[in-house]
Amino acid sequence: MKFSIYICSGNNRNMKVFHSKKELNQELSLIKDDGGSIGFVPTMGALHKGHISLVDESKKVTSTTVASIFVNPTQFNDKGDLDNYPRNLKMDLEKLEAAGCNIVFVPSEREMYPETDKRVFDFGDLATVMEGAHRPGHFNGVGQVVSKLFDIVQPHKAFFGQKDFQQVAIIRKLTEIMNTPVEVIACPIMREPHGLAMSSRNERLTKEQRENAAHIFKTLTEFSNKPADLDVESLKKNVIKKINQNEYLEVEYFDIVDKDSLMSVKNWKESENIYGCIAVFCGQVRLIDNIKFNL
Repeated sequence: MKFSIYICSGNNRNMKVFHSKKELNQELSLIKDDGGSIGFVPTMGALHKGHISLVDESKKVTSTTVASIFVNPTQFNDKGDLDNYPRNLKMDLEKLEAAGCNIVFVPSEREMYPETDKRVFDFGDLATVMEGAHRPGHFNGVGQVVSKLFDIVQPHKAFFGQKDFQQVAIIRKLTEIMNTPVEVIACPIMREPHGLAMSSRNERLTKEQRENAAHIFKTLTEFSNKPADLDVESLKKNVIKKINQNEYLEVEYFDIVDKDSLMSVKNWKESENIYGCIAVFCGQVRLIDNIKFNL
């Protein structure tokens, strides 16, 4: 059985691709024994410029960048969402190679889950609000796969996009639970020219849907600059109303929270770091975004 392949590009880059934990571990052990530092970018594929920006950040501060591509079934509470998740491994590998990624781990489901993972993580209140309230079991699935990947790669630093605002908090909590020294680094949201947060799910949007989905960030930006004009509850209602006025969009939730606790704030003086977090359906595609309020 062939566990690893090597891709060589015309500009003399070598990017190694592994499918087995065993061979990946052998490669990473050599790098670490030689004093190298490992940066890790876990992904579910369907890569875009947001993912590549994480690779770029890793390359700045570590000697070796490892990316993973694995569509993790345990974090999907909707089988239809799992089945429809975009996949294009060949294109993903080409993008990672062009970005200068050193190693890619592409495991099978059997490789990641030789047995059913029955672990349950206690993330406290972090997992009960917003995404946690609307996607039961999602963050436990995230904890399962990320804990496995951290155990396999044992990176010094791991890079995640700030679009998944709540997930970053969950993963930081996970490192505490695991007592692992991985430094979790949140990187800025990458946006399309009209402002829509880049997401693999954007591939499922029609051209018309994508244009209208830009209304989400436009509305968030408008209201984030004037919190003093409205109390928290009134602002939330106004954001939801304005977005729902677009016939292509339907807000699932919008909350205004403290950055660290993720708990809803009742007034603008409760925290110095207040964010608005939103989930919106555009047709059958669920989009999330967030923005910092200018207090």
